[in-house]
Amino acid sequence: MSEFAGARVLVTGGAGFIGRRLVTALREQGAEVVVVDQKPHPDPSVHSVVGDLRDPALRAEAVTSGLDAIVHLAAVTSVLRSVEDPAGTYEMNVAVTSGLLELAREREVPRFLFASTNAVTGDVGDARINERMPLRPLTPYGATKAAAEMLLSPYASVYGMQACALRFANVYGPGMGHKDSFVPRLMRAAALGTGVQIYGDGTQLRDYVHVDDVVQAVLVAWRSGHNGPLVVGSGESVSVNDLVKTARDVTGAEIPVEHVPAKQGEMPAVVLDISAARELGYEPRFDLASGMTTVWPDFASMKSGNGGAGSAI
Repeated sequence: MSEFAGARVLVTGGAGFIGRRLVTALREQGAEVVVVDQKPHPDPSVHSVVGDLRDPALRAEAVTSGLDAIVHLAAVTSVLRSVEDPAGTYEMNVAVTSGLLELAREREVPRFLFASTNAVTGDVGDARINERMPLRPLTPYGATKAAAEMLLSPYASVYGMQACALRFANVYGPGMGHKDSFVPRLMRAAALGTGVQIYGDGTQLRDYVHVDDVVQAVLVAWRSGHNGPLVVGSGESVSVNDLVKTARDVTGAEIPVEHVPAKQGEMPAVVLDISAARELGYEPRFDLASGMTTVWPDFASMKSGNGGAGSAI
């Protein structure tokens, strides 16, 4: 029997990209899952609490006594949106997290697993990012995630809750057809015969981690009882130019590129040290090519359209 068999789990954002994959994995392991999101989970057999987590009454309905864990994925995840609306981003990413933590304490939920980001460390040049680096976020998005991480710490040290902040790299994989991050932009460009824009010369390094490896990391963190931050990625950073080349290889499309001026504050490199996660039993299963191959089918049937350049990265 799986150690998750019979566990009662609340997944916030469980109808989203990562959430759907996590809910499926937990149910396959025998867990009983409740989703809270602004839309119901696409599988009607999954119990969904539908509404806005900024509503205290909705949070109180979702966080019930007898839960074994809360996996908190719901958040404002767009850096651009956070810059445009820092106060709203704070409300969703910090105040909601605080409210959920307090309900977890009151209702004796023993585990709280939180989706954070390696953006909490800011620009560290080409140094490998690890859990011991100071928090120096550059954007409201990174700052709200850093603030939420700080909230987790006393709930572990004072109240004995397992409180783990999983710092995800750039997550990609099947089921992201609605998203506007760079991998789906590349897939759309390949399907529609259009191009993409790249900020700067495209040599900036990024770590891209498959969604199923992210799900694996969540389960590993739960199983291990890890407290505090945990860096989660593929452990292999690639340039944006290499990402485009891999997309061309996987799709067989030309995907023209237009280079545009870099944005202020663009990080030259995100290089991750995932040794702490590996010590707990995490091991990425997808390299970039095999991972992109799982994404392409969601886009391959799109109707070809006119040429042009898409959004930049």
